[in-house]
Amino acid sequence: MRPASPPARPDTILDTKGTHVDGRSWHERKGTDNVPGRSCSGQLAGSRRRLRMWHVVGVAEPEERVYEALARRRQATAADLLADVALSRAQLTRTLGRLVDRGLASRLSGRPTRYAATPPDQVATVLIAERERDLLRLRTHADQLAKELRRHDGTGRHPAELVEVIEGAANLRATLVRLQREARVQIRGLDRPPYLDNPVSGNTEEAHQLADRGLTYRVIYDRSALAIPGRMAEIWRGIQSGERARVASNVPMKMMLSDDRLALIPVMTGGELADAAYLIHPSSLLDAVCELFEALWERAVAINRAVNRGGADQPDDVELADEGHPDQLADRDVELIGLLAGGATDERIARTLGWSVRTVHRHVHRIMTMVGAETRFQAGMEAVRRGWV
Repeated sequence: MRPASPPARPDTILDTKGTHVDGRSWHERKGTDNVPGRSCSGQLAGSRRRLRMWHVVGVAEPEERVYEALARRRQATAADLLADVALSRAQLTRTLGRLVDRGLASRLSGRPTRYAATPPDQVATVLIAERERDLLRLRTHADQLAKELRRHDGTGRHPAELVEVIEGAANLRATLVRLQREARVQIRGLDRPPYLDNPVSGNTEEAHQLADRGLTYRVIYDRSALAIPGRMAEIWRGIQSGERARVASNVPMKMMLSDDRLALIPVMTGGELADAAYLIHPSSLLDAVCELFEALWERAVAINRAVNRGGADQPDDVELADEGHPDQLADRDVELIGLLAGGATDERIARTLGWSVRTVHRHVHRIMTMVGAETRFQAGMEAVRRGWV
């Protein structure tokens, strides 16, 4: 089967039975399609779109429309199909010829000429296999091209091109997603306030990459990030999905590293996050950023525990432990644990939770006793280790 020409714009609305969505065929609706306000399955009649699927494997309009109409009839003459597809006889004849050439239909002997559709599951299997081979060839070509470009990065790239400035919140979000989707091995990140988006809303793209591709995520969180209400619980959800997380004091910047290939560093001005970031391409600067992350990682304290219960091939910073959520732990205590792990003072905890300092002392002491910790920060980390947040 050979690729079809690019799809043309559909000119009618058909449902899965080859008729218009209100059950009437095209010729029955011929005089009513332009009646103002008439709706088709919740859409105005002025909308001339219909659901298309076959274009993803190279079947263009009107071939898709004619094929589905023929498949529903199994066998038909061109005259039989005219009322179903809203084409002239000449257009229909040419389209049927293309379907036969591509193997989507066959021409039967006899007069008048009848056509039979190849079963849709067989067609889909063949076309999907063709498309997969095409995509694999594209991937191979893209990899070879990327390697060729990387070979020239050291000598052929102008120094001004090594650092790209990304501007605008929408572009920043798109670049963050792209870096994660293009990574082959791992994503490394430095996480600290302030944030572009709600810090407790989660990284949806990370969840997809962990679940679908098994990408490694290593993130170092600044202690102040853990003190944001709800943030510790969100970090814990990432850990349970497979993220390796550590915490450190005074994380110097925000950053995302995609393999050893690209780094995105948001611009901070006066402690505020600007709607801009530096995208660093392969260079000695990128090498230095990678080395910085690894140095910080070695000094950071592991947060993640209780992941991978199978016990095989576990990173050094992952311990197996999940002692459950104790019955006597209230919702406010969960928030308190996050604040403790973030190194918040008693006064800040009191303001955040609406408690008195004395009440804070009492709850902190109780949690320290429950986990057998000697310090407040140790109590917060131990509670996280046990999966209490």
